[in-house]
Amino acid sequence: MTTHFITAEIDLQATSASGACSCPEGRGMLQTLPSQLHHEIEAELQRRGEPLRWAVTSVDTERQTAQVEAIVTVESQKSAVSL
Repeated sequence: MTTHFITAEIDLQATSASGACSCPEGRGMLQTLPSQLHHEIEAELQRRGEPLRWAVTSVDTERQTAQVEAIVTVESQKSAVSL
């Protein structure tokens, strides 16, 4: 098993498709419910390994994306040698 530091970009527009609402400031920006965003982040990280911990490190409001940094573990491709 190996541990990796990864970054992932999450499309906020894709995560808000089922739970979008208008921004109160009137900028037209879609907002995502926290549980939907959490689910989307976990799903993306699972595709890359088993997430140990993660954090949203930045949000690009113009592109509607969130940058996530994570530590994941990945099963080693080598089989163990028995002694």
